[in-house]
Amino acid sequence: MSQDSDYTPPKVWKWEKESGGTFANINRPIAGPTHDKALPVGKHPFQLYSLATPNGVKVTVMFEELLALGYRDAEYDAWLIRIGEGKQFGSGFVDINPNSKIPALVDHSTPTPTRVFESGSILLYLAEKFGEFLPSNPAKRTEALNWLFWQMGSAPFLGGGFGHFYAYAPTKIEYAIDRYAMEAKRQLDVLDRRLAEARYLGGDEYSIADIASWPWYGQLALGRLYDAGEFLQVHTYEHVQRWAREIDIRPAVKRGRMVNRTFGEPEMQLHERHDASDFEHKTQDKLEANA
Repeated sequence: MSQDSDYTPPKVWKWEKESGGTFANINRPIAGPTHDKALPVGKHPFQLYSLATPNGVKVTVMFEELLALGYRDAEYDAWLIRIGEGKQFGSGFVDINPNSKIPALVDHSTPTPTRVFESGSILLYLAEKFGEFLPSNPAKRTEALNWLFWQMGSAPFLGGGFGHFYAYAPTKIEYAIDRYAMEAKRQLDVLDRRLAEARYLGGDEYSIADIASWPWYGQLALGRLYDAGEFLQVHTYEHVQRWAREIDIRPAVKRGRMVNRTFGEPEMQLHERHDASDFEHKTQDKLEANA
């Protein structure tokens, strides 16, 4: 690994060149739209604009879990936002999420359409709207929310920290990788200790705390993030492994992982979802076979 020790920060930082690495072409130090682009609107009450990153998977899993419980009003259209191409900077998307990050949701069942952005906010919004996946008991509810907000605050160190420097940065910087690998393992240990004493993060009930955390830490434990399982020795976190596998086999989780997915096995890719039957007829392997 290389260590860059020649750089001295200037007194005033200026954006004079791309930083390099994956996503460098869409990084910029200002907000707002880069182009005019209205967003499509489908037939269902909920319109989701997303991509199957861990943050995107949180919301599609939530919708599929609600539908599995029989909530027909939870039907949704999931539109693909290709963030590598800068589609999140279209004017329509920025109107929903000024921060230009997926996922973003519009609820058209309210008197005037309600925008919801930030994955944790979307999960909480849906949990409260349908009265599911968030305990009604005040103490249990608070514990679930503790872990929901723990995930929201911690995962950027796993993704933007460890994931970036380990997998996406243009050079391998030992200090940065060591720093964030240490933090990633500390977070896994936090989870492992919690899951040694409880079946789920909030306690004995599967909740939005698990739905938020599993796409990051569950998939990391199952070797699906950054090809870093061996590096981080994820198999040693016994209780995280148990939790990750238990959630992984839920049918709604499997479906949620497929939605807005553009990578991996074609049979696991459903680029857009507009009807429950799309899982049977419009996965990428079936589209390619019929092309």
